[in-house]
Amino acid sequence: MAGLKFRVLLDSNDKNEIFRDILISDNDNFESFYNAILSAYQFSDDQMASFYMSNDMWDKGHEISLFDMSYGEDPEQILPGVMRTSMIRDLIKESDQKIILVHDFLRMWIFLIELIGYQDEAPDKPQLVLSVGNAPAETSKLEEDESLRFETDGDEDEDEDEFGFNEFEGDYDY
Repeated sequence: MAGLKFRVLLDSNDKNEIFRDILISDNDNFESFYNAILSAYQFSDDQMASFYMSNDMWDKGHEISLFDMSYGEDPEQILPGVMRTSMIRDLIKESDQKIILVHDFLRMWIFLIELIGYQDEAPDKPQLVLSVGNAPAETSKLEEDESLRFETDGDEDEDEDEFGFNEFEGDYDY
């Protein structure tokens, strides 16, 4: 049993780097890793999330979701893609393995995760070993996006529907 040290970088608009180093047993599952990340950033656990195994170009690969999203499909193909049943040791293929975590698909918090070290002894539970930068409030991203969405320049056509179509223009043959 080995300990794996991951650097978990928050992708944000902040000019300063915000990251956490987490030490976890390679015998642990991705759900435990996910909960350790949320705890390290003081984010809630009431949102959907997925890990994506990645490469050096940060391309999304194999998805590991928080919940089984199979909707009755073949459960043998889906179970390896669920955090609770996906073991970290089974998916680490590179000495500098990269992983992407998307937390809260509305706010789209993106975490870039990289394996940065190994340890002979594994911790009993995930440990936060380094914290750099202040994490933003989890709701701050939505507040920024909402303020931009409701700004207008006053040139909107009142006759347009929500898709930008004017209901009084054009001939319609149905």
